[in-house]
Amino acid sequence: MSGTDRAAVVAGLGGWVPPDVVTNDALAQRLDTSDEWIRSRTGIGQRHIIAPGESSGDLAVEAGRRALESAGTNHADVVVVATSTPDRPCPATAPEVASRLGLTGVGAFDVGAVCTGFVYALGVSAGLIESGFASTALVIGADTFSTILNPSDRATRAVFGDGAGAVLLRRGAPSEFGALRGLHLGSDGTRSRLIEVAAGGSRQRSTGLPPDEADTYFTMEGRAVFAEAVRHMTSSVQATADRLGWASGDIDKVVLHQANARILAAIAERIGVGPERFPSNIDRVGNTVAASIPLVLADANSSGELRAGQKVVLGGFGGGLSWGSVGLIWPDISTP
Repeated sequence: MSGTDRAAVVAGLGGWVPPDVVTNDALAQRLDTSDEWIRSRTGIGQRHIIAPGESSGDLAVEAGRRALESAGTNHADVVVVATSTPDRPCPATAPEVASRLGLTGVGAFDVGAVCTGFVYALGVSAGLIESGFASTALVIGADTFSTILNPSDRATRAVFGDGAGAVLLRRGAPSEFGALRGLHLGSDGTRSRLIEVAAGGSRQRSTGLPPDEADTYFTMEGRAVFAEAVRHMTSSVQATADRLGWASGDIDKVVLHQANARILAAIAERIGVGPERFPSNIDRVGNTVAASIPLVLADANSSGELRAGQKVVLGGFGGGLSWGSVGLIWPDISTP
């Protein structure tokens, strides 16, 4: 195949969340909040949290294993892990994940684009396949935001959960079901302070001063992020649809990053696609950051909400600011 007739095709799919569940009522016992307050503002009823000593890499290994099993293979030429909560600041998490999956010796690296990380990782991995560098790529989104949240911040504690999701991409033809097409990526670094962990990087460390405790935790300017997420995810989904020649009514399913149920509803209204076409699991797992999109895909595929032949657009928005989307005709795929 030449570069023009190669495509990255979704061949396997897997998701994993840790077993420990924190309900809204459990949060209300520790914070000034309630189940009604959380549900009315976010649509979230519970989230899964890692146990002490667990890590994003642990979740990534399990999701990656399931994606390989789904694809009926034990090999990938490259492993890409999208995460903003790596096991350590150095080295990257992906090489160890690859090794634990029996893939020692393959290319492995991390992608950091927060909640858009999985879409960015799909784009990078598709490029490696289309260029001829790789025949297969294991793409994993894994995050454990419970480890970077301020324990007393009810806004962020209510929203985020831990999890991992993965897809196995293989080389194929653009006409195949599952071929990724119409990739759209964007960013706006002028608004990077809207979503951040201020301490721990080279900018803060180079001062030689200890960080303020508040700067070691994740922060987000909720109202501004809400508006930016609606605007950019809407425009990105529309850009991908335009590139594929799909009108809004042609799209069977829009699978977006699960940031907030109200955000999803606002985007559905703007695009002009009914909310029933937006698969969602935010009520059960919360915002799982880079794991969000593949976890929804795994759930919707298992339940039959996603069916072979449907026109599907995936889209995300996150820190950076960053956003992106990609389209595909959903393949006939099984999930373990």
